[in-house]
Amino acid sequence: MSKPLSPHASRGSLSQPGQARDSMKKERLLDYYVWSVIAVGVVCVAYCAFRIPPGALNLSFGLLALLIVLLSGRLSINIPNATGHITISDTFIFMVILLYGGEPAVLVAAAEGAYSSLPYRRVRTLAFNGSIMAISTFLTSEVLSRTFGPVTALPHVENLGKLVAAVCVMALVQYTMNSLLASGFTALKRGQGVAHVWRQYYLWSSITHLAGASTAGLVSRLIALFGYYYVLLATPIIVIVYLTYRTYLQNIETSAAQAEQAERERMREHYAQMEKLSALGELASGVAHNFNNTLTGILARAQLLLEASDPKEVRRGLRIIIQTAEDGAKTVKRIQDFARQRRDQDFVRIDVDQLMHEVTEITRPRWKDYAEAANVHIRLVRQINSKAVIMGDAGELREVLVNMVFNAVDAMPEGGTLTLSTQDAGGEVVLTVADTGTGMAEDVRSRIFDPFFTTKGKAGMGLGLSVSYGIIRRHEGRVEVESEVGRGTTFRMWFPAVAEAGEAGGALLPAALPARADGSLRILVVDDEDYVRELLADILEREGCEVVLAGEGHEALSLFDAQGFDAVFTDVGLPGMSGWELARAVRERDRRLALAVITGWGDTVTAEEQSAAQADWVIPKPFTVERIMGLVDEISQRKAAAAAPAGR
Repeated sequence: MSKPLSPHASRGSLSQPGQARDSMKKERLLDYYVWSVIAVGVVCVAYCAFRIPPGALNLSFGLLALLIVLLSGRLSINIPNATGHITISDTFIFMVILLYGGEPAVLVAAAEGAYSSLPYRRVRTLAFNGSIMAISTFLTSEVLSRTFGPVTALPHVENLGKLVAAVCVMALVQYTMNSLLASGFTALKRGQGVAHVWRQYYLWSSITHLAGASTAGLVSRLIALFGYYYVLLATPIIVIVYLTYRTYLQNIETSAAQAEQAERERMREHYAQMEKLSALGELASGVAHNFNNTLTGILARAQLLLEASDPKEVRRGLRIIIQTAEDGAKTVKRIQDFARQRRDQDFVRIDVDQLMHEVTEITRPRWKDYAEAANVHIRLVRQINSKAVIMGDAGELREVLVNMVFNAVDAMPEGGTLTLSTQDAGGEVVLTVADTGTGMAEDVRSRIFDPFFTTKGKAGMGLGLSVSYGIIRRHEGRVEVESEVGRGTTFRMWFPAVAEAGEAGGALLPAALPARADGSLRILVVDDEDYVRELLADILEREGCEVVLAGEGHEALSLFDAQGFDAVFTDVGLPGMSGWELARAVRERDRRLALAVITGWGDTVTAEEQSAAQADWVIPKPFTVERIMGLVDEISQRKAAAAAPAGR
């Protein structure tokens, strides 16, 4: 039998606490419903008690009633996702209907419903559940008697079809009334439609009623033919039904739990993605703002220069345009650092000890002055004694270390020890930033380098360590983080060391180029942007080069086959044939030709891509006039060196 109440009902009403406070109107309506069901149940019980035949209450009935009340109510199964439960008492109550009539069955059903609700320890709960059982059983017995005649005669009929029909009607009426009364309560309690609640929580409970009615019909027929001892046959059948049904519901609950967990994970990922997109939107908005400022400075200044006649004003305006363009290029590089996509290495030699001392002084106001002003005392420990040199960008590495020091200070709101150290480690240099602060849990530690992940709430964007990670990797380094809650955090960074001055990193240092050899160069410039082609042509022609222009790869290849060239400058993103394809085709025709790839994607070009195309240079945009002039000098030197043996 379905019972809609659970131990979680509140004291003031039958609703759960949070739901009871939602609406006073809903609570009053629920109270009216409960008291109405109780009133009807009391009338049914009183009517049946008044009409019960005195001879029906014999010893066998007493034993069966006691078995029903004490045992069947204990064998209950919770309804998944609802506040009710199902018992197997319907089998025994159906047997009482068929063997003793409707009136005794109503009394037993009311007693069983009330007794099975004793764990709730509320009189109204006991009365309500007992009333549901009394009403549904009373209506079932009335329908049976009016349809098939005296109910107790049904197990003795010779027409088995009549008994089967009576069993089906009994199961249908009992299930319908019982589930509708329970659904009404749950619907009012949850603010949902009765039909929706019935379909979701009580539709499948028809299995127990059908199985119980069938078992009761079979056992009552055996008792009518052979005696009451055959009631024992019902026990294993009922137990099997109970165990099967409980296993079925456990599988449902397991599947529901798995589905709920999957839904929670999906929603968590959805919200995390929304947060990332929101942060990315803020980042894109900031980038757009910076680029709009950059373009405004260039465009407006260039328009002013068109009207200018004073050479000093022109030179001043051009310097502003150059500076603005360089600032725009730095913005692009910053984004690439964040995306971990930039691989250019315009590195110089860096003394790591000196770098760490500089970081100490830069951050001194944060870990000393500001901290002491807030009555926070942080002790600095310096273990800087490596004497090693690495190749890198000092500004970027300073940014990484400063960011880590600031994070360490933030992690010590009550004060502590900040340790900065450098040490040699077998061809590598280890830079360490350690604190004795709050530390991090493992789930936080594993995500600190993820973009947009932050533990500072609105005070942080979650970009600092992500950008730092990109810078470390660009310097061919690696980073390790150790942390324990309450014990502090240690960041260790490994970078390849330069063993001796002038070695390893020397080739990366900018060097003065020798003077360009005499003789003009013939250069093929390939780019799909007109202004880039014209800019390269102006620079190259000012250097005395003969320049041929092409807007796409196939045109360039035709010109290359028809004319001789000393060098080819090509973009990567070309229509029809990419710059890489053009470079490979040119290299197949001439293995010694000077080949330069000049592209806006230059910072993301890998060594493998450059090697596959056999390009001599990859020049990232935006480029400077000096870089192109230096490239011309290199090509001229190569041409002169190649021609020297022939001239001897």
